[in-house]
Amino acid sequence: MSVVIVGAGEVGYHVAERLSNEGRQVVVVDLNADRLDYVQSHLDVGVIEGNGASPAVLERADIAQATLFIAVTSVDEVNLVGCTAARGKPGMVKVARVSNPDFYTEVARLRPERFSVDVMINPERELAFDTLQLLQSTVATDIAAFAGGKLQLISLQVTEDAPITNRTLADVTAELGRLPLLTAAIERDGQTLVPDGSTVVRAGDQVYVIATIDAVNKALELTGHQHTELTRVMIAGGSVEAFYLAQMLQEHKVHATLLVQDRARAQELAEKLHKALILVGDATDVELLEVEGVGDMDAFVALTDEDQTNILSSLVAKQAGAKQVVTLVNKLQYVSLARRIGLDAAVSPRLSAANAILRQVRRGSVTRVATFKDTDAEAISFTVSPECPVAGVPLKDADFPDGTIVAAIVRGETVIVPRGDDQIEPGDTAIVFALHDAVGPVTKLFPS
Repeated sequence: MSVVIVGAGEVGYHVAERLSNEGRQVVVVDLNADRLDYVQSHLDVGVIEGNGASPAVLERADIAQATLFIAVTSVDEVNLVGCTAARGKPGMVKVARVSNPDFYTEVARLRPERFSVDVMINPERELAFDTLQLLQSTVATDIAAFAGGKLQLISLQVTEDAPITNRTLADVTAELGRLPLLTAAIERDGQTLVPDGSTVVRAGDQVYVIATIDAVNKALELTGHQHTELTRVMIAGGSVEAFYLAQMLQEHKVHATLLVQDRARAQELAEKLHKALILVGDATDVELLEVEGVGDMDAFVALTDEDQTNILSSLVAKQAGAKQVVTLVNKLQYVSLARRIGLDAAVSPRLSAANAILRQVRRGSVTRVATFKDTDAEAISFTVSPECPVAGVPLKDADFPDGTIVAAIVRGETVIVPRGDDQIEPGDTAIVFALHDAVGPVTKLFPS
């Protein structure tokens, strides 16, 4: 598959890296020569300097051979016009990053189909949705749903007094029996491990556990956590992301309190969010946070436009007793830093947009992809065809690439969290957790 990506910023880079790792032919187009130099020096992709909305520039990028076109610059109009100008192979899928909410309304004059756009990705809305999922899981730092929500892959930090601390996974599994729960990966000291039965779990490990909905609470218990109901959330900031999140919380009957520094913006939000409490104030004001009861909140979410403000206010809220803290960071290098300095979870609009794009553009046997902030891995859902060479073979004997683990099998209405004697069959959906280097090889095992 040939892919043309317009935009060499963090979203474009992240998408290009993932697709290139799968063995796709990728060309990245951007006006900024320095960005292109960085992309070319770090990734095995082609680069073209120029305006991605120009037919002549796209022709230089060999757009006629492309089956996928992704426009992810920071300018909506460039992305939309680029989709209009792109002429690739029949059936080429076009994806545009679009932030302006006017393009999403029913009364909008400019409809996506007029620009030949197949998928529009709104980074701010995607981030709000990712944040809502984290809040609903109460203690997870990352989460992805599979099989129509029957399965969850959640990231949890192991506490000092957790029941699995200093024990091997084999011992834990023997104790659990056939409970539908599996540790798919462990992030430790900046490295991602795909564990086996001899792996010893340590306090501070970030474990990625796949479990059915009924077994999620057991996963929390084993890692030293307990589930709490989400009823009250404080949001710092009057950003677009804050507005979208407050809307979603209202729909789920969760009370939201917003701290907005700009009085005019606070008034604007108050007119749109009738069930939320809007306060004018500085989110880094320790006294204000304490007076407004941040310590009694189920969660505190920092969604201002400034990374420093988000990090500082999150630390204050954490110190004041907020049960869960989620922090927006625009710089991707801050995402992994957030947990190291004591914050629960970090979200990024750029990463949310990139992940949403990857979920939409996978084709063939791939039905779902989930990427995670702190790991060199992703979870991929495959449809198993009769040509699959590992079908009908016990998993312990199947020749899967190093750095992969079959985390779950969905067979009709039945969800199986497998052990070594289980096997996948044609017609199943197999959910595989794979390190980045193994994504390409494991994808080849699941032909469409």
